[in-house]
Amino acid sequence: MKKTYSVVFYSKALVEPVKELKDRLRIKIKWYNSCNSEAHITICEFEIDESQLDAIKQKLSQISDTFTPFQVVLNHFDSFPNAGAFFIGVTEESKKNLVPIMKKTHETFKSLKHKSDIPHLSIGRRLTPENLKIASEIFTTIDLQFECNEIVLREFDPKVKQFFVIDSFPFGSNPEPELVQGSLF
Repeated sequence: MKKTYSVVFYSKALVEPVKELKDRLRIKIKWYNSCNSEAHITICEFEIDESQLDAIKQKLSQISDTFTPFQVVLNHFDSFPNAGAFFIGVTEESKKNLVPIMKKTHETFKSLKHKSDIPHLSIGRRLTPENLKIASEIFTTIDLQFECNEIVLREFDPKVKQFFVIDSFPFGSNPEPELVQGSLF
């Protein structure tokens, strides 16, 4: 059976402060896309047959082993107006560390349902222009940070319409290049 999965940067330290921000926006504009989603920075999303999951986990473990932990600083609010997305952006230094991991993960999966090239932590998605304006008026300054020391695999639950963490892959600080034997799907 095919299921939807996502690979993300995730830190428990961000869950509560970002939930508070989302709740503040929800009070003003009511329900919106992503209002119940736990804080994360999306790397990619894909659909596979459950039978492929072990191979995916093995590959994620291999690539994670090559990465070294670093601090991520989220220091400003921004939006993608065409997509109706309001988000917390990362510093340039954080972006320089996150983007290569995102690219390497994208290269691992040749058939992606969605991939993110710009590291950001969504507050709301598919917001109307009016709601984007409200969000930008409510939220003006932010200073969050976390140690990025793993990537996380999440599975989509169609009943709840949310992703849930099913596994994490710690960074091993082992910069030895791994042998690549082609794509997984």
